[in-house]
Amino acid sequence: MPGRLDRKSLEALVRRGDVDTVLTVFPDGYARLLGKRLTARHFLEHAVDDGVHACIYLFTVDMEMEPLPGFTLTSWERGYGDMKMVPDLGTLRLIPWLPKTALVFCDVYTEAGEPVEEAPRWVLKRQLARAAAKGYVVKTAAELELYCFRETFEQARLKRYQNLTPFSTYLEDYHILQTTKEEPLVRAIRNGMEGAGVPVETSKGEWGRGQEEINLVYAEALEMADRTVLYKHGAKEIAHLQGCSLTFMAKYDMGAAGSSFHLHSSLWDRRGRAPLFAGGRGHRQPPALFGHWLAGQLAMGRELAYFYAPGVNSYKRYQAGSFAPTRIVAGWDNRTCGFRLCGEGASFRVENRIPGADANPYLAFAATITAGLHGIGSTLKAPRLYEGNAYEDATLPQVPKTLREAIGELERSKLARAAFGDRVIDHYLHTARLEQQAFDQAVTDWELIRNFERI
Repeated sequence: MPGRLDRKSLEALVRRGDVDTVLTVFPDGYARLLGKRLTARHFLEHAVDDGVHACIYLFTVDMEMEPLPGFTLTSWERGYGDMKMVPDLGTLRLIPWLPKTALVFCDVYTEAGEPVEEAPRWVLKRQLARAAAKGYVVKTAAELELYCFRETFEQARLKRYQNLTPFSTYLEDYHILQTTKEEPLVRAIRNGMEGAGVPVETSKGEWGRGQEEINLVYAEALEMADRTVLYKHGAKEIAHLQGCSLTFMAKYDMGAAGSSFHLHSSLWDRRGRAPLFAGGRGHRQPPALFGHWLAGQLAMGRELAYFYAPGVNSYKRYQAGSFAPTRIVAGWDNRTCGFRLCGEGASFRVENRIPGADANPYLAFAATITAGLHGIGSTLKAPRLYEGNAYEDATLPQVPKTLREAIGELERSKLARAAFGDRVIDHYLHTARLEQQAFDQAVTDWELIRNFERI
C-alpha cells in the first residue's frame, strides 16, 4: 500500500536521507495522538526494539492536560511514573505533509511489562480477541464530517471560537461548485491520507456551511481505528499548514448541523475473506447471524452510548430533523433511525448513526463489537425494521439526551462490565464524571448573555 513501510524500507530511506524523523504515537482517551519525535537513527538503533518511555499520567488528564484526581491507574501519590510505548511495526508509514517524517503507532505497557488495559488501543484489541475466539473478523468503516473555517486555529482561539468564517455561505450538501472552493484544503487532506496509507473513497459537501464529509475505505477494525485517528490528526495539521482551521466537534454551533461519525460494521470469516452478513434488499435475506448482531446493537445502544458520545457537547447533536438520530431503532436505508441497514450482497452491513465525529474510534468500535457479540451469544431475535419518520415516534427508545444520562446507563450496565472488565469501565466512568463536573462548574456564554444585565 502506498505510504506504508516496513523496517527494511525505513532503513533504506534513512540511509538515503529521505527520512530523518519518526513520530512514535499512541491514542489517548480522547483519541488524540500523543508521543515523541525521534531522530530516525535513534528509532532504528534503540526504540524499534526497546520502545520509548512516556509518563503514564497521559491517561488521567483532561483536554487541557491537567492531571485529574481519583484514578486507580496512577496518581500524585503513586508518583506518576513511566510507561513504555512499544512500536507496532505493522503501522509504520510515511507522513507526506511533514518533510522527511514517518509515523508508527505504539501499544503501551507498564514498566512491569503488562498492557495498560485502559488504553483505547488495548480496549479494542480485547474485544477483537473475543470476536476472534468465536471465529470472526470484524471489519468497520468510518464516515466523519467536519467544518472548515478561513481563520487559522490561533485566530479562531483569539475570537473565542465565535463568529468564525465557514468556507461556505450557504448549505452545500453535494454541491460541486462550493466544494471546488474548498478543494485546495480537502484535496490536500485526501491526497495526504492516500500518501500515508489511509485509503480514501470520497469527499463531498455536507448539509452545513463549510461542512465536508470524507469517507475512508473499510478495513479490519484495529487498522480502521488507526486510520481514523490519523485522518483526524492529519486533517488538522494540513489545515494549519494552509493557514485555516477545522473542527470535528459534534455540534460546534446550535444553528448548524452536527458532525457525525457514521460507523459501519460487518463480520467476516476467521481469515477475513468471506463476508458473513451477505444479503440485502435486492439479494437473499441476510443470515440469522446478522439479525443477532443488529439486535445486540439495539439492545445495548443506551448502555454503551458514552463510547459513542463521550462529551457534554456530544449530546447537543441529537436534534430531530437534523439527520442525527434521536431514536434507537433500525430501518432499511432510513436516515431517521439510529441504525441504518445499507449495501447489497457482500457489502451488506449496518450503519450506526449514533456516534459523533468527536467519538474515540477505538472505543466506539469496541462498543460495537461488545454489543454485536452480546446479540450473537444471547441469540437475540432480529428486530422488525422500522418504516417512516422515527423522529416523530414517541414509542421508540431514545438516544440518551445528556452525558449525565449516558453515565447512568453505563453505571447500571452489567453487560459492559462483563465484556470490558471492571478496570476499564471504572476508568472511563471516572473520566466521564469528571468531564460532567467540569461543565457543571463552568459559567457559559449562554448564562452571561441571558443574565448579566437582566437578572
